[in-house]
Amino acid sequence: MDLQLRDRRALVTGSTAGIGYAIARRLAQEGARVILGGREQVRVAEACEALRSDVPGAKVEGIAADLAREEGARRILAAFPDVDVLVNNVGAYVAKPLEELQTADWLESFAVNVLSGAWLARHHLLRMLARDDGRIVFISSESALQIPVEMIHYGVSKAAQAALARGLAERTRGTRVTVNTVLAGPTRSEGVAAFVEGLAQRRGVPPAEVERDFFATARPTSLLQRFADTDEIATVVAFLASPLASAVNGAAVRAEGGVLKGVY
Repeated sequence: MDLQLRDRRALVTGSTAGIGYAIARRLAQEGARVILGGREQVRVAEACEALRSDVPGAKVEGIAADLAREEGARRILAAFPDVDVLVNNVGAYVAKPLEELQTADWLESFAVNVLSGAWLARHHLLRMLARDDGRIVFISSESALQIPVEMIHYGVSKAAQAALARGLAERTRGTRVTVNTVLAGPTRSEGVAAFVEGLAQRRGVPPAEVERDFFATARPTSLLQRFADTDEIATVVAFLASPLASAVNGAAVRAEGGVLKGVY
């Protein structure tokens, strides 16, 4: 299926690895002009080269900026003031019990997971509305609805992120601009794969056993009963970023493998 993304300029934050890189690759496969973002220039350059190798002929640019700070957003907007697709993927999480959470932990979580997208969307949404065309997609998590007790601050920030996306969508009424959220579930990113491999080695068991144990104990409601592949999430995002998804707006699209039991 042609997603009609050829030559559409797409900015994907936090895209040097994991879900973000998979999204950038999927968009590049559809012919989009992709802008990769990350904190470190070296990693951004490496990701750009990797994408050109993965997708021959891909149109790729990159920028290094720390989106935990508004100055980082300003840097990106100065370099790329006009895009057709904005994918707010950058995120941060760390498992820490409530009693150990400091104010700095809360502020960092909200800066990266919520404010980064707000800073970029404040600029790009107005431009999209002016030309009556554009897509904004936030990458949230099932943790937005099922707050994990081991990292409450992360779940709360992801819930706020989804609320932000819905609020922005209200500004698009009667236009051809859409703003949506993807609620991703447990996904086999590089970090997750390394964690599973390391835990398997320490336990002296196959990685597949660690994965089975995780879903039996930590995510027993999952219908998928495995980690999603980053490409599976990326395909959902690519559709939402396309003109074909014109009827999907203000939605929290579930791509979490059935972890959430509610029908809404």
